[in-house]
Amino acid sequence: MKDMIMQIQKSTINDVDKILELYNTATKTQKDKLAAPWPKFDKQFVELEITEKRQWKILIDNKIACVWVITFTDPQIWEDRDNDPSIYIHRISTDLKFRGNDLVKVIATWARGYAALNNKKFVRLDTVGENIGLINHYQKCGFDCLGLFKLKNTEGLPQHYHNATVSLFEIVV
Repeated sequence: MKDMIMQIQKSTINDVDKILELYNTATKTQKDKLAAPWPKFDKQFVELEITEKRQWKILIDNKIACVWVITFTDPQIWEDRDNDPSIYIHRISTDLKFRGNDLVKVIATWARGYAALNNKKFVRLDTVGENIGLINHYQKCGFDCLGLFKLKNTEGLPQHYHNATVSLFEIVV
């Protein structure tokens, strides 16, 4: 990333097509690696997250390199732990041209600061299944793996969570 200009910003409505493109690429990669693939997300779903100011992006040299979504509550995945003041990260998706730049570490650093500003004590994320490569990657980025958990109530969650076991991760702020 030497000599590259990096910025973190909230996504805008103008970013929707690129976000959907990144999601589709990530889903293809998940299928290729035999991981639980994301469902197809529709434009209105992404537009709502942008309107709610929960969709973020990393720009490198003014190009979208990576996107993710945040929320301050995630009771169906985190159950009783959702009572802890936390920021939850979902759907990190990196443009293939920018892979290998430790962007999840960048997000983790940003999220710690964002959590502190918002009086949160944890930065959390999950992944469906026991994806060893992703588990190791998240741990290298500073997340502690809390283990595998079977989800009890997946009503209203995206399809890949239904009948799923998830790996849970957190960073103490």
